[in-house]
Amino acid sequence: MTRASRLLSPALHHASVAPRGVRSEWGHAFVQAECVGQLIHRHYIEATFQVEPGDDPTGMYAFATVDVEDTDVVVEVYIDRLLDLQIDEGLAEYVVPVRPLARVQIS
Repeated sequence: MTRASRLLSPALHHASVAPRGVRSEWGHAFVQAECVGQLIHRHYIEATFQVEPGDDPTGMYAFATVDVEDTDVVVEVYIDRLLDLQIDEGLAEYVVPVRPLARVQIS
């Protein structure tokens, strides 16, 4: 566990944010995925998130459920930070914005 992970984990734990999946420790990729989720949450307060490891391709996935007509507007909120994580930091981070089932059924 990195120093940053140790420092962030009490605050995230207090906010009921916990790693999911087979890993139960706070890795840098998990914390960064949570931070991208918070960027989205600043613009879409009703958004919900699930962060978990994935394998196609291997990496950390943040699924953001946002009640919007077009998820492209959500992508605009986080794309710069996501590219920084992928290119500059070399992290396998992916964000998947999805619409709630009720919104999909209306369309």
